[in-house]
Amino acid sequence: MKKYFKILAVLALMMMGQAKAFAQDEETTSSTAAPTTPRWVSEKGYWIIESNIHVPKQYTVRFYNNDQVMIYKEEVKGVALKVERRKVKMHLKRVLETALIAWNKQQQAKENEGWVANAIR
Repeated sequence: MKKYFKILAVLALMMMGQAKAFAQDEETTSSTAAPTTPRWVSEKGYWIIESNIHVPKQYTVRFYNNDQVMIYKEEVKGVALKVERRKVKMHLKRVLETALIAWNKQQQAKENEGWVANAIR
């Protein structure tokens, strides 16, 4: 009877060791996948949002191309800009791409055309 318990204990330990090794293999293969870029990130430029906690619902949004040249600036007043929301980020990406098209035509930075305010509302 003791022999059977010893054999069962050895088999159980061997099975646990194999299961642990299999789990480690799975973790290393899944963590090696390349991270994906979110859809709201543009490859053509970026934006910076400035705000003041003492003056709510007033923002300055600046758009830049990849050469760090400001291509568009807008002051948004009276609208709560919830930057953490994906929908707002997608709107800002669309405005960035519109501003890039205008910049490529005239090579001159525009200001307060109302593109951000119209996209957010």
